[in-house]
Amino acid sequence: MFLLFPVGTDNPLRRRPVMNYALILANVVLFLLTYRALTGEAAPRHYHNFGGLLLHPDSPQLYQFITYAFLHGGWMHLIGNMLFLYIFGNSVNDRLGHIGYLFLYLAGGIFSGIGHALLSSTPVLGASGAVAAVTGAYMVLFPHTNIFTFYWLFLLIGTAQFPALYFILFKLIIYDNMIEPRLGGPANVAYMAHLAGYGFGIVIPLLLIAIKMLPHSPYDLWALVKRWQRRQKYQRVVQEGYDPYSPVSSERKFVKSKVLEPRPPDPHTQEVMDLRIKVSQTILAGDLTTAADLYLKLLSLDPEQILPEQQQLDIANKLMQMGRHTEAARAYESFIGQYPKYPFLEQVQLMLGLIYSRYLDRKDLARKHLEAAEKELSNENQRRMCQEELQLLD
Repeated sequence: MFLLFPVGTDNPLRRRPVMNYALILANVVLFLLTYRALTGEAAPRHYHNFGGLLLHPDSPQLYQFITYAFLHGGWMHLIGNMLFLYIFGNSVNDRLGHIGYLFLYLAGGIFSGIGHALLSSTPVLGASGAVAAVTGAYMVLFPHTNIFTFYWLFLLIGTAQFPALYFILFKLIIYDNMIEPRLGGPANVAYMAHLAGYGFGIVIPLLLIAIKMLPHSPYDLWALVKRWQRRQKYQRVVQEGYDPYSPVSSERKFVKSKVLEPRPPDPHTQEVMDLRIKVSQTILAGDLTTAADLYLKLLSLDPEQILPEQQQLDIANKLMQMGRHTEAARAYESFIGQYPKYPFLEQVQLMLGLIYSRYLDRKDLARKHLEAAEKELSNENQRRMCQEELQLLD
């Protein structure tokens, strides 16, 4: 026997996800209205109990692409879907706002229904497709967060945590909906509706980020892909023989000049350069914790050292995550000073202002960065949080 399902995440909420609560309540109320209390049965065995609210692929009505997603075939069906919606929907609601989240949920249900109707003639009901869209969106928006899970493997029972990207992609999408059906999974599960929902939930947030309708975050999947592309490009360049930290420019190798006696390398300079290279390699390897420690060692040798743009931001974010607020503030300050044209500088300023306000008790510096961020923030939620923090400083 093998059982593995999520029970929570470590992603903090900035505001109450009212729309997600409303959707959960709507699903529960509609289930209770269709539940047959006398027999203890809900309607999958008695489709007539739902009237025309089910999605019938052979003769679908437009309204059915909405109504089917609010019906459930039993208590376990309802509880499972609402558990997933609560775990993943709260954070997505927080990020998209109430109206944006409602559109994602409803459109995800519609798209899932279309996916099922194209490949099946069996009537379908349940919020699974819409919940899959929400879960896919969570993977895009919060891939670095951890998913807390409960497992039951024969006699072994316990809890574990997995990165959201890997848990959702490999467990929920690939295993549950691609591998399990081949192993003889439940015959009454609408796997294609699930996959259509996941696909919709992944593509739409990525598209909104790409066209800048949704504010980009250095922690989302878009940023993860961009960093991976930069790492691949960097590795190709290095493999071709280019050393970005070499004190001798590559063009100077071909200039004929007077031969001078080679100078012995300065041990301090060489140590700094070697450590820079090691920091970069460690970041490329994905070990940000070790890279952050190496970065602090680098600053102890030369306080003026600044890493390339994305690496400097990655290290600052990691120091913040580690709770090393003084070091994180210093890294963010260096980033702002070195890269004033960074396209999302206001978000860095917001983070720095929050650090000074909440952790370091530097009201003067907090006000400086929060006021600068407030002028440029395009996300209404972030601007509101910035304004509330400024009011607390008064």
